[in-house]
Amino acid sequence: MSAAEAGPRVSRRFRLQWEEAQNAWVLLYPEGMVKLNQSAGEILRRCDGSRTEAAIVAELEEAFGASGLADDVANFLAMARAQQWIET
Repeated sequence: MSAAEAGPRVSRRFRLQWEEAQNAWVLLYPEGMVKLNQSAGEILRRCDGSRTEAAIVAELEEAFGASGLADDVANFLAMARAQQWIET
């Protein structure tokens, strides 16, 4: 897969993990932790570099029986890029 085809992935500065005590996905980094809401967790756990943005949307729509998620996912990914949570 070329760099142009690579999808977003969680930045190496963060570690995404399920935190049982929080009952949520969290992003861990040296200075602390970001507790994610359910939607953010579902999107970020699919950001492994192997899925394109379109593939992430398709997988979420199938998993949750929803449609029209592309704009919401794109907006979240733009915010996550601005926060440096993900990289492409």
